[in-house]
Amino acid sequence: MNLDKVISGFFIILAMTLNFGFFYGDLSDIELHSKYELFAALVVNIIATTLKIGDKTQLGSVLLATSLVADMQLIASATIWTIASYAYTVDREIASIVISLSGGALMANITSVFLYIGDTLKSKR
Repeated sequence: MNLDKVISGFFIILAMTLNFGFFYGDLSDIELHSKYELFAALVVNIIATTLKIGDKTQLGSVLLATSLVADMQLIASATIWTIASYAYTVDREIASIVISLSGGALMANITSVFLYIGDTLKSKR
C-alpha cells in the first residue's frame, strides 16, 4: 500500500464530500448552507491541491488543474459571501451566486475523483 496515494485519495474524496455537503439544499435559502462547511471545503481543497503539486505525470497535471478550478470557485464563493455579509445583505441573488459557485467547484471535484479512480483502476499491482 502506498501511503502517499492513500493520503492524496483521502483529501481528494473529502474535498468532494465536504463541497457536496455545503452545496446540497435549496439554492435560494442561505440558511440551509453552513459557512463553516464552506470554509472546511475550501481548506481541504487547498490541502488536496498542495498534495497534487509534486506529481509530474500528465494525469497529475489534469488533477492539479481540476483542483485549482475548485479552489478558485470556492475562494470566489467565500469572498462574495463575506463581502455581502459585511457590506450588503445576503439576499436570494447572493445566496444563489454563492451556492452556484460551490456547485461548479463540486463538478471539478467530481471530475478529479473520477480521474483518480480511473488511474487507480488502470494501475497494476
